[in-house]
Amino acid sequence: MKQRILTAVLAAAVFLPIVIIGGLPFTLLIYLLATISIYELLKMKKISLLTFPGILSVLLIWVLLYPTTSINFFSELNVTKVEIALLAVVFLLSYTVITKNLFTFDDAAFIILATIYIGIGFYYFIEINEQGLKYLFFAMFVIWATDSGAYFVGRAMGKRKLWPEISPNKTVEGSIGGIVCALIIAFIFHMILPINESLLMVIIITILLSIFGQMGDLVESALKRHYHVKDSGSILPGHGGILDRFDSLLFVLPIFHFLQFI
Repeated sequence: MKQRILTAVLAAAVFLPIVIIGGLPFTLLIYLLATISIYELLKMKKISLLTFPGILSVLLIWVLLYPTTSINFFSELNVTKVEIALLAVVFLLSYTVITKNLFTFDDAAFIILATIYIGIGFYYFIEINEQGLKYLFFAMFVIWATDSGAYFVGRAMGKRKLWPEISPNKTVEGSIGGIVCALIIAFIFHMILPINESLLMVIIITILLSIFGQMGDLVESALKRHYHVKDSGSILPGHGGILDRFDSLLFVLPIFHFLQFI
């Protein structure tokens, strides 16, 4: 526990100031976090980053993080992110033939889904931060409150397992406790920095974000259980990898944006 707290404090001391500064430093940090995350996912699948599929996945991640929907490579060549992603699919499927199925269709599908999952999630870090710092902090506080509430309430009162096949330690009581804690923090945040005219809307959004945040955490747990790994990485002592820390936000930030709350 001491190691977890120390790592969390040090990570926050580095991460939060860069979030507040924003601009290029924040964008570069997100690019770095997304690159480490795709590395962690590929490692689960036993695909090296220093291979054609690995390098292509990193390039596709960087494209998805680009702040516009289209990219102008030359004065006469303007392509959308969707077109680039489709081109990546063609390259990956061609690679299955070149390697005589040592690199399989399943591997290609994994890479495409992984890059979309990581790329879109981190893209909305940049997007929401540019639209308003308080909205990004609101989302982060809701997730941190959900995680903390679920952990402590689950340890103190948890009896019924939430999803034992995926994450045996999570409980229904902890899940509900996480939502309640998220609502408390959201109410306090809203009183200090109003983020919507309607308190009812803030409550609805908070509940949805808390639920999807927990779903994001369970998705990461399902991935690790499927690939028989304890943590996505070891870069954060006591916490695991970057994906272990950002799994909830990768789900929440796109949802936050799609709800047009901001």
